[in-house]
Amino acid sequence: MNAVREWIEERADAMADLLTRLVACETENPPGRGLAECAEVLRDAMDRLGLRPEVLEPPVVRGTAGTDGAGDGIVYFHGHFDVVPAQSRDQFTARRADGRIVGRGTADMKGGIVSMLYGAAAAQDLGLLGNGRVVIHLVCDEETGSAAGAGYLRANDLIDPSALAMLTAEQSGEVVWHAAKGALSLRVDVHGKPMHVGQAPQGVNSFLRMLQIATPLGEYANGRTIVVGGQSGGGSNFNVVPEHTWFTVDGRFDPEEDLDGELASIRAIVHEAAERAGANVDLEVTQVAPPAHTPPDHPTAKLLAGAIEEIAGTPVRLEQCPGCLDTRWYAELGIPAFGYGPGTMEVSHGPHEYVEEAALHRVAAGYALFASRLLR
Repeated sequence: MNAVREWIEERADAMADLLTRLVACETENPPGRGLAECAEVLRDAMDRLGLRPEVLEPPVVRGTAGTDGAGDGIVYFHGHFDVVPAQSRDQFTARRADGRIVGRGTADMKGGIVSMLYGAAAAQDLGLLGNGRVVIHLVCDEETGSAAGAGYLRANDLIDPSALAMLTAEQSGEVVWHAAKGALSLRVDVHGKPMHVGQAPQGVNSFLRMLQIATPLGEYANGRTIVVGGQSGGGSNFNVVPEHTWFTVDGRFDPEEDLDGELASIRAIVHEAAERAGANVDLEVTQVAPPAHTPPDHPTAKLLAGAIEEIAGTPVRLEQCPGCLDTRWYAELGIPAFGYGPGTMEVSHGPHEYVEEAALHRVAAGYALFASRLLR
């Protein structure tokens, strides 16, 4: 353990420098800009660390630490390099001060990527992986559902179901997330008839009908992890009856909840409200992401907790993530999958997002120690 910590501490400035360069890549998603540029920064960094990178479409960056031998044990380190839209362009200039690195994506989850890369490199350089290997997957679209990133890996058989574990360095605040919620995302389009304000009574106001549909959805969402109207829009001008108005519905659901049943309920509410309002609607399902769950008493969970506790010197908590994670793509194949990262939910996506440098180092050491114990 001491050798791992020393290896990482000697590279503290290099870790901070890499995170600064990653933050400078404006990988806002939506719309998905700057992804190819960031993939190249990651490829170059992984190459310098000896992690044998390759850039796949759309882009996905894939690398390996340890042996390339077929049939050896595998642990996946998985992350994403897209970020949510910034509140200010200044967020893409990282600031290093008072033991923190501040900037868009530092917590969610470019800081976590740095920890994973240096954890994998430490385990490789120190000869801790035995005959096994760490396979690194870095995807470009987690913030919008990950169908083109993790979905690409699954569709092209790049995730081995026999893998021993998967870790993603999402912003868990150094808690282990052994489970994550499922997600449903929908868009509701409401249609009307445009008419100039001078002849407004002859039009059909899609906005007013949208309100009649959104209201019962709001009642359904009350007290639950569901957002109605996170995005909305419509209309062509202030003095024209709006012909077309739309809004979104986005929800998170526990592993024991029935996603199909929830979707059926939402559909029923929309169509019943539309019928009462005399509205013409279209409903598009934009995301269905199943939940993920690995029991907290699973042997791999215990091994992970033990490695983290040895690094941190304090007991680690195992909890359910309040959101949706890419762990689902691996858990569906029967791979024990966990979230564990240095950032925190409280600052992620906010105007003052940051990550503690000491947390970057602890998490990197935890990844290295866990992989070595799992693969030895």
